[in-house]
Amino acid sequence: MITIHQRLLIIFILLQLSGKMMAQDNWPRQIPYTGGGTITIYQPQPEKLTGDELEVRAAVSIRKKSSDEPVFGAMWGKILLSADAGDMTTAQKLTVLNSRFAEDEDISSKDFKESVEKGFPGLNIRFSKENLLSSIKQEQGESNFNNDPPQILYRDRPTTLIVLDGEPMEEKDDDLGMVRVVNTPYLIVKNPGDKKYYLYGGSFWYSSSRVKDGWAHVKSLPSSIKAIDKKMKEEEKNAEKQNDTVSQFTTPTDILVVTEPAELIQTEGKPTYQSVPNSPLLYVNNSLDEIFKDIDTQKNYILIAGRWYRSTSLNGPWEFVSQNNLPKAFADIPAGSEKDGVLASVAGTDEAYDAVMEAQIPQTAKVDRNTAQVEVNYDGNPQFEAIQNTSLAIAENSNITVMCTADNRFFALENGIWFVGNSAFGPWRVANERPSDVDRIPPSSSAYNARYVHIYESTPQYVYVGYTRGYMGNYIYGPTIVWGTGWRYRPWRGRYYRPRPATWGFGMHYNPWTGWSMSFGLGFNVGWYHYGYSRPYYGGGWFGPPAFRPPHRPWGWNGGYYGDRGNPRPVYGNRPRPAVSINRPRNGDGRPNGHYANPGNLYRDRKYVVATRDNVYVPARRPSTRPNPGSSIIPNPGRPGNQYERPGAGSNTRPVTRPGSGNGYSRPGIPDKEVTRPPVTCPGAGNTRPSVPDREVTRPIIRPGSGTARPEVTRPSTRPSNPQQGSRPDVSRPAVRPNVERPSPGARQNTRPAVTPERNTRPTNTAPSRQTPRNTEQPARKPSEGSSRRGNE
Repeated sequence: MITIHQRLLIIFILLQLSGKMMAQDNWPRQIPYTGGGTITIYQPQPEKLTGDELEVRAAVSIRKKSSDEPVFGAMWGKILLSADAGDMTTAQKLTVLNSRFAEDEDISSKDFKESVEKGFPGLNIRFSKENLLSSIKQEQGESNFNNDPPQILYRDRPTTLIVLDGEPMEEKDDDLGMVRVVNTPYLIVKNPGDKKYYLYGGSFWYSSSRVKDGWAHVKSLPSSIKAIDKKMKEEEKNAEKQNDTVSQFTTPTDILVVTEPAELIQTEGKPTYQSVPNSPLLYVNNSLDEIFKDIDTQKNYILIAGRWYRSTSLNGPWEFVSQNNLPKAFADIPAGSEKDGVLASVAGTDEAYDAVMEAQIPQTAKVDRNTAQVEVNYDGNPQFEAIQNTSLAIAENSNITVMCTADNRFFALENGIWFVGNSAFGPWRVANERPSDVDRIPPSSSAYNARYVHIYESTPQYVYVGYTRGYMGNYIYGPTIVWGTGWRYRPWRGRYYRPRPATWGFGMHYNPWTGWSMSFGLGFNVGWYHYGYSRPYYGGGWFGPPAFRPPHRPWGWNGGYYGDRGNPRPVYGNRPRPAVSINRPRNGDGRPNGHYANPGNLYRDRKYVVATRDNVYVPARRPSTRPNPGSSIIPNPGRPGNQYERPGAGSNTRPVTRPGSGNGYSRPGIPDKEVTRPPVTCPGAGNTRPSVPDREVTRPIIRPGSGTARPEVTRPSTRPSNPQQGSRPDVSRPAVRPNVERPSPGARQNTRPAVTPERNTRPTNTAPSRQTPRNTEQPARKPSEGSSRRGNE
């Protein structure tokens, strides 16, 4: 029989639990939508607290009718708080500052704003002040990105950079029937006949007796290499059938091999310069790279992976420059000009604001939990390593991202879908929630991109999932976006080599039409990576999720992306093209076709994905500040595959290892034999492992550079890892660009002579000066004043 004291104790516990439930305010929450629909608000992410005003962002979805599928998007707003007793505070009202949905969803931002602001007070939402401050502190942790410059190399003749992740590692490739260098995405094989290495790329073969140097173009191929060449040509035909562009080189290039993070900038001959209209900036016009010179300071500036670096010489040394600390002239680059592509990487510009906002619209899918499957395999017994600042551990030797939690559960993440199991070997089922602490994973962990994959809703049959662009390497960093975290992650090197996402080495550039893409000449579609094209996971983990591959950067398209021409597809005639002739496409164009409009929807063509959308985005049209004769059409509109976000996670980061100081990874050194370190203790790992075929256990290790052929073995599938939702940073907006008298077509920049940079000498421009100069201090832009065609009323 329960005594009075026991009853009181039970009541007290229930009250405590009730208080905790109120504090948690279980999410998601629903609000009526105009016309009888429903708006679902997922748990808001606090960004900034000023007095009693809390700035937040949140994922949202709309069902116009109860039977409709949800349409997902993002919302930003300010919540007015009122203090309660103790640690709690109540949300009084929400003011919607901005909202974004996919371009073709026809969602009225006005109706959305009115519905949310009217229905929000009735949700009776309470927050814990301690949790708010903790979340905001975590959100502001983007300083944990590594922006130290990689090795930046300059060449004044056509050169191709070949990236190896450390010293060469060789492994028998069963499909090719010969030894291959596996710690590189490029095809390098060792011919057993003459013992030479052969490299394929850009329709040419190169050979050398050593992997790291000595490469030369070769025309006469051994019979075994001819057989591979035939396969490569078939791969290229397959690419063309799938509407990919296959641009062939006409001239072989020099080959430069690196074994540590590096980037290559190059010019065709000594650099020549053109002036940016009405600006103290010059740009190098005989290069496909973004290279500028500031006449006032005589400093060179380059843009790589969304980050700016400067130096007094193109040969370095280079130093990182924050997007907020660039010379003001960069924000004044005219929209619609041949160099407006860099504006997305300049703090305070409309273009940067749009890129940040677009990075937070999720790509979503409806997954059938009854048919969804995932394959997880390990190179030997599972080896788990703790993730700093979290209660999670990550499997080092798995083919995809696998995490172990403190409550004895295992989560596998494959191409934007979370799976959960009770052991490291499954069985796996679609998860209803993400692992705890996933939002605390720091950028120094290769699992950082898992933060950007969400689970929104679930029913007994379906799970609604989604990812934002951070999952595929496009992160919000302060007021702009960047590619990669800058960290060098240690790959797995056991019987198999399994790479991790890389920031450097591929000349990643951003434009609003195709998103992040590799420098022309390096993409999968020009031959360097074609081998394995038909395989669903041939991306191999170098760029994040297993099935993701970035498109190539179209030849010569460094700008002309913005500017209002009054057309759905604006035209830019007679725009200056780079003064580069070697390997220039025959039509002098190289712009991407429709395939590259959405290169990153990882849910497309998955049998167990019931529904997904290719979100289409067209860059905002703004008044152009340059002439507009002509008819050259810019790339087909289409938003890059969705993904990317704001960094930030705990305060602990791994030390930076500079080039030349060991292996350069953010974790301890890698032995050149099979890893034998003891696994991190993880509940359930390795205790219930089923039998494994002998091929996976007895395969001998190949030492780096040994050239020893391994026995012919069927290699298990090797897929890589993954990201998720970010936040909107504070963005300062530049003053509105003034109207400028437009000169006649004959005054276009194509007629400007090359400029030799001289100290304190500004170029002579035929374009008229601005009527109203920009203010030095750029006023902060209010989200409601955005010039995007979407999401603002």
